[in-house]
Amino acid sequence: MNSKKVFVFFPDGVGLRNFAFTNFKTIGEQMGFDITYWNNTVFSLQDNLGFKEVKINNHQIHPLTPLYSRARKRAELNVSRDKFKDDVYPTYKFPFNYKGLKNTFKSLYTKWLIGLYSSEKGVEKIRQKINSLERQNPKYAYCKAQLEQHQPDLIFCTTQRATQSISALLAAQDLGIPTVAFVYSWDNVPKAMQVVETDYYCVWSDLMKEEVLKYYPFVKEEQVFVTGTPQFEPHYDDNLKQSREDFFNAYNLDVNKKYICYSGDDETTSPLDQYYLEDLANAVRSLNRKGENLGIIYRKCPVDFTSRYDAVLEAHKDIIEVLDPIWKPIGDQWNQVLPAKEDFNMLYNVCEHSEFVTNVCSSTVFDFVAHNKPCIYYNYEQPQLKKGIRDIGQNYKYVHFRSMPSDKAAVFCTNKHDLEGLVKQILDGQLSNVEEGKQWYEIVVGKAPTEASKNIWSAINTILNK
Repeated sequence: MNSKKVFVFFPDGVGLRNFAFTNFKTIGEQMGFDITYWNNTVFSLQDNLGFKEVKINNHQIHPLTPLYSRARKRAELNVSRDKFKDDVYPTYKFPFNYKGLKNTFKSLYTKWLIGLYSSEKGVEKIRQKINSLERQNPKYAYCKAQLEQHQPDLIFCTTQRATQSISALLAAQDLGIPTVAFVYSWDNVPKAMQVVETDYYCVWSDLMKEEVLKYYPFVKEEQVFVTGTPQFEPHYDDNLKQSREDFFNAYNLDVNKKYICYSGDDETTSPLDQYYLEDLANAVRSLNRKGENLGIIYRKCPVDFTSRYDAVLEAHKDIIEVLDPIWKPIGDQWNQVLPAKEDFNMLYNVCEHSEFVTNVCSSTVFDFVAHNKPCIYYNYEQPQLKKGIRDIGQNYKYVHFRSMPSDKAAVFCTNKHDLEGLVKQILDGQLSNVEEGKQWYEIVVGKAPTEASKNIWSAINTILNK
């Protein structure tokens, strides 16, 4: 039996869903690991879940780290643009903020850094500079003292993209403790979101491994383990399934209706998202006049706190049922809106009991494909689009959408006037993306979506036995 002590490190709350609310811990314990959660979040794993934890109460980062990190990301994107001769990379950049003297100074200083470091050697230097800054950060000494006290054999970091993790991981590496980072999301690698440098990486799929090696030549092949992601494991847990009647009763849905799920997006990705919901409502209303009995389940983006949908929801309250994700704000930042374990149950049953899902470029296509349900992607401009509002069309040009095996991996609606017809064809079984969607799912998520937690622990075991 293995008795190695592993710290599962949460620099922020985004990893809770994958690594606290799934069976990840149980599987690790069954394999003999001594698991402690190294917790930098405001969510107490000890109080809420009874997990053994070491709390990090120092949340400092060096004052210059955010500026250098922004510059690092833009410099990396510039390198990718020039290296791969591809203009998609500048579209990942957020605009600079020039509101007020402080923001203007920060933006100008960041631009100066970008000018200095926009080369492969420059990116390496800026990473070294960030590490140097974070070793001066009081949090470095704080985390080092915790590690010296508890002496873990390995640190598993649940996301590669949090600046809060840099000093802690540097402390571990300086003590000779192996570090592993999980690459959190399907689009993260091409977007230059690798904030940390660890000894090893766990990735979803062969595709993601190829991307890590392509964009980060300092990473060697033997440092990358293809494991899958625990994100989709709950979709294969039959214990979560409710009967249609029980689920509909729980959320006051009409058992006589067929429901289409509208999965909302964040305001950055889809600033006019409410109008696509309105288009779907109008299509459903028209089909109901022709003899259908349809409704819409609106499941908002968990980190969207805007009121932009309110008018549409009010105007179509006879058609749209709002099923908010079971997420809870525990702070005032987007990454302090944390999922509750109960949300797995809700999402499973929304997928299971909806006819299909519609959204703008969301990874929920994979959640629904896991339940053999189709997905419509909206890909047309809204008349409300004007200068200064981001066109959703650029989303589909991003690198991660190039992983689609064909344009049939999702049902694309490219004209508002086609939406009603597409909805009708899917309902009648004449149109589906499920077969091609499953091929895409395997490319992105990997070949064994039910084995991710086990694979990660196996990778950790391999690393510890080196």
